[in-house]
Amino acid sequence: MNVKVLKKTENELKIEVEGAEHGICNLLQKKLLEDERVDLAGYDVPHPLASNPVIYVRTKGNLKPETALVTAAEKAREMNEAFRKALEKAFKT
Repeated sequence: MNVKVLKKTENELKIEVEGAEHGICNLLQKKLLEDERVDLAGYDVPHPLASNPVIYVRTKGNLKPETALVTAAEKAREMNEAFRKALEKAFKT
């Protein structure tokens, strides 16, 4: 997966994520929007057959958008790990 920065300012970040699909983008958007310091978060797939998703983040105050995105990715990873453990526990029974 490759990430290309399309726009970066003090409170805005727009990146293109090569090889990503709706699942990861939707999860990141959800985790970003759970952060009260994030003003806006979303993603777009310009064309489902030929385009890579573009993720957009705008933050409030002193929070850097790249920090918000990394934090959201970490929370998504933690959620995935918790789900994996729950599955393993359920399958042992």
